[in-house]
Amino acid sequence: MFRTTFGDGDGDGERGERGRAAERGSAAAPGSRVGATATRRTVTKSAVVAATLLLAGVGGTGRARAADGLTMRLPAPTGPHRIGATTLYLVDCSRHDPWERIPVREVMATVCYPARTVSGHPRTPQMTESAAELFKEIDTVFFHPGLPATGVNWAATMTHAHQDAPAQPVRRPVLLYSPGGGDPRTLGTHVAEELASHGYVVVTIDHPGDTSEVDFPRERQGRDKVRMTVFRGDPRTDPEIFRTAIGTRVADTRFVLDQLEALAAGHNPDAAGRPLPADLGRALDLRRVGGYGHSAGGTAMAETMYEDHRIRAAVNMEGYLDHPPKAPGQEGELFPVARYGVDRPLLLLGTEGFTGRQALERSWSALLAHPRGHTRRRQLADAAHWVFTDYAAMAPQLQAAGLMTADSRAELVGAIDPACSVPAVRHHIRTFFDRHLPRH
Repeated sequence: MFRTTFGDGDGDGERGERGRAAERGSAAAPGSRVGATATRRTVTKSAVVAATLLLAGVGGTGRARAADGLTMRLPAPTGPHRIGATTLYLVDCSRHDPWERIPVREVMATVCYPARTVSGHPRTPQMTESAAELFKEIDTVFFHPGLPATGVNWAATMTHAHQDAPAQPVRRPVLLYSPGGGDPRTLGTHVAEELASHGYVVVTIDHPGDTSEVDFPRERQGRDKVRMTVFRGDPRTDPEIFRTAIGTRVADTRFVLDQLEALAAGHNPDAAGRPLPADLGRALDLRRVGGYGHSAGGTAMAETMYEDHRIRAAVNMEGYLDHPPKAPGQEGELFPVARYGVDRPLLLLGTEGFTGRQALERSWSALLAHPRGHTRRRQLADAAHWVFTDYAAMAPQLQAAGLMTADSRAELVGAIDPACSVPAVRHHIRTFFDRHLPRH
């Protein structure tokens, strides 16, 4: 079972549990804009070798699997609304990409929303085939070595959302989601669908160059069609890389919100000019905007709320609120949100099993010490850092299939049963926004 508490130590990790991957290399220096463009073939080869090593000790599956690998299932949403989903390709011509030599900043987002009808609109896959191919090469090697590099058909997992279904023409609160450092937006699917099924419009955001892989609608000079991350370990080991990553995420989030305003005004912000679902702009109530994020996304969303008053409430799921120290024995600089506090509701949501809890405590305690009382804290027992993602449901399936060890599952999401963890995470996030961004 899960429990909630005030004031217990929690943790984020901005990939704090990925220290084991650090020896494989570091991210490109932000100022150099030298990233993954010339390295994909090298990484692919190393991924194949690493995958062979990772699977050397894996035993039988204990269950039948298709020839092309295990197909995992996502938890069904519980709300009364059928769900539509569409993607947005957004281009900010006022910014250069911080990681590679690209003269603009590109962002990909998925919009989940209550649908008027889903007839004739097929369900969407969690990942495109191209994204899934690179995901298994990157995420299972550099970020989560406990995941199987073979034996899973990552492209076969289906969502419960229907592609480009017409939206209900009813103004609804809008929630922005920023994933953890290195994670794709697709790993936040089950929470986004749950919120949409209960009457929210949810916009999940990829941060290219940071995200493990991003599948764009077309190629561009300076990157492949599917762009891979520049990270090869924990960004918090390099203060400048971490500062660049969070600053870029904050700017990305504010830019997405700008584009949603254009959409609500009747414009099509998609840079490829793709037709958008009927009535999507009419479904956005931008007077009621919230944000939630995991790990680096939690850091970015809390700081975005501090900087941008359009965001009325936010949830930080184990995101540090300070910069890494510049030298051993020093303390890192607090982000303004922790230094000065916030005047709107902010929930700090953590787990008792995250290894970075002690390092996180200083910045969270600084924020909670502000006297205005707008920040609250909750904690999940028997859970670990990535329980806030789709891994909460996936890791137990992998373990049951013999593709993941119990220790690796516990390190990723904790020993908590998904029948408890999935409802718990959904409950904390939805009830928070129901309280502060009421749907009626």
